Amino acid sequence: MSLAAAPDAPSPATNAPEVITLGCRLNAAESDRIRAMLDGRGDMVVVNSCAVTEEAVRQTRRTIRRLRRRRPDARLLVTGCAADIEREALAAMPEVDTIVANADKLAPASWGAGHNAAALPPLKMHQGSSTAATPRTRGFVAVQNGCDHACTFCVIPQGRGQSRSLTVPQVLGEIELHLAEGCREVVLTGVDVTSWGHDLPGAPALGTLVAEVLRAFPALPRLRLSSIDGAEIDPLLEDLLAGEARVMPHVHLSLQHGHDLILKRMKRRHTAAQAIALVARLKARRADIAVGADLIAGFPTEDEAMHRANFAIVRDCAVVHGHVFPFSPRPGTPAARMPQLDHATIMRRAAELRAAVADTRARWLGSLIGQPLDVLAENDGTGHAPHFAPVRLPPGMRGGAIVPLRAARVEDGLIIGEQA
Repeated sequence: MSLAAAPDAPSPATNAPEVITLGCRLNAAESDRIRAMLDGRGDMVVVNSCAVTEEAVRQTRRTIRRLRRRRPDARLLVTGCAADIEREALAAMPEVDTIVANADKLAPASWGAGHNAAALPPLKMHQGSSTAATPRTRGFVAVQNGCDHACTFCVIPQGRGQSRSLTVPQVLGEIELHLAEGCREVVLTGVDVTSWGHDLPGAPALGTLVAEVLRAFPALPRLRLSSIDGAEIDPLLEDLLAGEARVMPHVHLSLQHGHDLILKRMKRRHTAAQAIALVARLKARRADIAVGADLIAGFPTEDEAMHRANFAIVRDCAVVHGHVFPFSPRPGTPAARMPQLDHATIMRRAAELRAAVADTRARWLGSLIGQPLDVLAENDGTGHAPHFAPVRLPPGMRGGAIVPLRAARVEDGLIIGEQA
């Protein structure tokens, strides 16, 4: 699962309830539901935590301490993955009043709420605020939760449990709500999105869901997928990624590494050659498809030759949207018991790998100069092209529409767009 820290909400009034989200988009979607269940209770502060790396846990602790200093009289509750995986350590913090198990975070009783769960808002997340003049832009729909795999480095199954899928009608119902609020792009997300359907009758594959979404909403202009596992891409999904104009030309792959022995020790289900072949097939059919990837630097037993293989996979798959994670041992995982590299080596390799991705990305952005781009204008003066290239909008342009622009130049990692 690809992770990005969700920004803190603006500081509330002294007596307002507050929910701070750390970690993934799914956490952010769940925080919306928690916020609705707080029922206006101003004495409640909730940290929806992340535990995917040691740094994520440190950030959770820092956030707890900061909130306690700012809200000394509030009741401070902690939920999320770290609340399960680091339960004893977090419960021992003097700032914490209560731990709410991750599995219980969407239960109204956990927050002292009297809601009927069926009456709560749907589990969804938007990007951008909404007003009559600036409608919402992108809607995130969590189609799946949990993970059935056992990657040796990953602690997420401990915090999220087994894979559970929304049914097709449930997904369509949530998308309909997003479109009613003005969203022009829908993103299907989850912990292990490509495992969607494995637990449903008939075990449909993700391609079936994507096809149903496109069929049900012919006016939906843009459909995007969050991080996917290349080993689970079914033939229909590959066809839609390669040939359907409304499915965005952007795949973010859970690659993790470029060396086969490390992939085996991670218990990944693909080889480097298979990942390269997948990208080659997609690019042969859709030349503008942009590739993102999650990559881990400094995995246990990684030597310099294996580290260089990570550079090779960045080059061979033309990774332009890269998330590089320095390896950190997570409690209870097999990788934590493997021979570890020293911290300085891990951080050096992560920095070198980030530099390799940055170089590939810079050359890609430069290659787009002069090209026309259909950009989804968001409410902060930026937007994204179909292949997820970030674009600075012309001054005064409002969010909420898909606008034709021309890529004029690149500044600070952003394409500067001008009227086409």
